[in-house]
Amino acid sequence: MCGIVAYVGSKDAAPILLEGLQRLEYRGYDSAGVVVSNKGLKLRKVKGRVADLAKAVPARFKGTLGIGHTRWATHGVPSDENAHPHLSSDERIAVVHNGIIENADELRARLVAEGVVFVSETDTEVLAHLIARTVTETDTLEEAVRKALKSIVGTYGIAVVDSERPKEIVVARNGSPIVLGLGEKEMFAASDVAALVRYTRQVVHLEDGELAVLTADGFHTFASGGRETAKEPLTVDWDAGHYDTGGYEHYLLKEISEQPESIARTLRGRLDERFHIAHLGGLNMDARETRSFRRVKIIGCGSAYYSGQIGAQLIEELARIPADAEPASEFRYRNPVVDPDTLYVAISQSGETYDTLAAVQELKRKGGRVIGIVNAVGSAIAREVDGGIYLHAGPEVSVASTKAFTSTAIAFALLALHFGRVHDLSPADGRRIVEGLRELPTQIEKILEQGDRIAELAKKYAVHPSMMFVGRVRGYPVAREGAQKLKEISYIHAEAYPASELKHGPLALIGPELPTVAIVPDDELLDKNLTTLGEIRARGGQVLMVGHREPDAKLADDVIVIPKNEIELDPILLTIPLQLLAYHAAVALERDVDKPRNLAKSVTVE
Repeated sequence: MCGIVAYVGSKDAAPILLEGLQRLEYRGYDSAGVVVSNKGLKLRKVKGRVADLAKAVPARFKGTLGIGHTRWATHGVPSDENAHPHLSSDERIAVVHNGIIENADELRARLVAEGVVFVSETDTEVLAHLIARTVTETDTLEEAVRKALKSIVGTYGIAVVDSERPKEIVVARNGSPIVLGLGEKEMFAASDVAALVRYTRQVVHLEDGELAVLTADGFHTFASGGRETAKEPLTVDWDAGHYDTGGYEHYLLKEISEQPESIARTLRGRLDERFHIAHLGGLNMDARETRSFRRVKIIGCGSAYYSGQIGAQLIEELARIPADAEPASEFRYRNPVVDPDTLYVAISQSGETYDTLAAVQELKRKGGRVIGIVNAVGSAIAREVDGGIYLHAGPEVSVASTKAFTSTAIAFALLALHFGRVHDLSPADGRRIVEGLRELPTQIEKILEQGDRIAELAKKYAVHPSMMFVGRVRGYPVAREGAQKLKEISYIHAEAYPASELKHGPLALIGPELPTVAIVPDDELLDKNLTTLGEIRARGGQVLMVGHREPDAKLADDVIVIPKNEIELDPILLTIPLQLLAYHAAVALERDVDKPRNLAKSVTVE
């Protein structure tokens, strides 16, 4: 979950490293550091943000090769000593690392017994010392890194430099992403393309077990055994402008506001007006194979999991195929039964979420058919799966997911439409869904116009330390996502329950001090939802209702009314006001909206 940047070429490395780290700060932001090579290794690292590091780097910090890192702590509290890069005792080797070395304690004990003195609490420092002890026994830095990595159990994305080889950088990957950037007489590496797009749009993704040697003239990639591998560069669609705030106060508000465009991109070229179907050629399956699946299992983490719950509902309603969603982080640990008649769908905005990637690999090992719904082209999950759907939502920089969440729900609507029309969904119902999908961008624009009013409501409710979110059937995953957004960026405790479950326990919590956000779509369950509001109000609870019509004034203190679409697609619209509510509550409480405490954007460790 940390950010890595590396550069070798003819330019001054430090500004490039610092600029790249700023673009990667959403991956971790408790400490940061850089090393450049110039007649030895020059190191600067600090507890704090990249801006603090930039202030600490002196003007004469020169060198045309270097590595940098911004950290999300796994081993050791945030401190100057625990910040990366880490040096070997002789200051010959410097390492930056994303991942977790599971046998670090064992290796540390062995090295201490051999006389090595450690200066940090991190697992990464072990690797610096191992490489330093190995490099004297080998002809190349690549061989030293490969030999050291044979002792490592765990995950890593690393970049390594050697003061005695000041023209090359060695990078390696196992479970944590490393992307190479190809320039003119210069090379880059990073844990995410966000750090590269200002300088190049030609990238190469390393596979697990691969290493690469970078020089100003190019790169060579190798398998862990030393065999050279062939890599074809990809062209990244995004450029540096996609990573700017665009005049918005926060990335999160920008990304919420971009949803009409991001949804339109997800839909582009995928709707057939003649046959009322979805074109999803990336699934790599024909109609006969599509009909052969008897069940759909969806796996994802966090907001991806909640979008999967919306997706399961869509698939069951439109295709009449049993479907359910499960956290990927739990799925692989319960020794799941992998059914050949089940289609597995893995969701990840980054395509690098470690828990989801590991679940995909376990499914593939057991012979499961897996497709992916991801945003990042060329990412690890995209390469592992049998086919899938790219979101084309554009990059998300804010830690809290918004446009990727809605685009994922759109992707599931397309998948459900595709499966439904292959099965028994009528042309009339297909037309209804196609028309509804086309209306969504305009309807979202109308919801966004209520931003000022939702901001006032957010100020009103942000004074409470806790909130309840409730919804039924289609509304329940919306409630879960709404609670997730509120808690992760405002730090207000929020809990989501099925509305029908309130009377089975949680109703004991209801009172004037605990407001409830109720998701009340205008569907066949409207009367039952209104009854739930009456139960809450009868116990003195405040209610903020999000729905399609104004209820009796006795049932809700405040109402956010949104446009109505088809009942199957309404959950997508219902999420938008909850995103705005969470954002404005966080602003009212003066939270660090884009970088909430203890979190990072791409979860690439367990």
